[in-house]
Amino acid sequence: MIKRRTFFYTAAALAAALTLTSCAGGSPAASPSTPAASETTATFNDADVTFAQAMLPHHEQAVEMSDDVLAKDDIDEDVRNLATDITMAQEPEIAQLEDWLSQWGTGEHNMSDMGGMNGMDGMMSSDDMAMLQDAAGAEASKLFLEQMTVHHEGAVDMAQSEIDKGQNADAQAMAATIVTTQTAEIAVMADLLATL
Repeated sequence: MIKRRTFFYTAAALAAALTLTSCAGGSPAASPSTPAASETTATFNDADVTFAQAMLPHHEQAVEMSDDVLAKDDIDEDVRNLATDITMAQEPEIAQLEDWLSQWGTGEHNMSDMGGMNGMDGMMSSDDMAMLQDAAGAEASKLFLEQMTVHHEGAVDMAQSEIDKGQNADAQAMAATIVTTQTAEIAVMADLLATL
């Protein structure tokens, strides 16, 4: 059972990494020296900006949640591996989101404008984050999986909106990766919750 989950998750993570590599300019077609790449970066609409501004703090919170659980002892090994992979996948996306917002001249989202986004798009409240920080062992593993499932569901919804309404090809490609990868991780988390 563990081997099947590990293989499934590794395959999903590999697919995400390959997609991110191609989005990050790994192919000749995406070279910054080509007019097509400059045009792709410059072309964006309000949906792209909303996606980047909202996904940035969303990803930052996911990394914080993962770091919290990784700092604990007696965490289920599969949960620890998942938290590590979430951090490794989302940190490069955070850098890319920041880069887009800088290029577009739109800046980061003002969290106070939306009441801190708590309860929206799967964001955890400060109380939720405190519960995770205070939990230990099996309780922490279970709470992380439950909270991250809700968090991922919110990210998938936001990413699907970008796919449907966005204009920037690179942002839409990242959104497609988020939908694929985090939907797979939701299934992995459901599997892990059933074993804890």
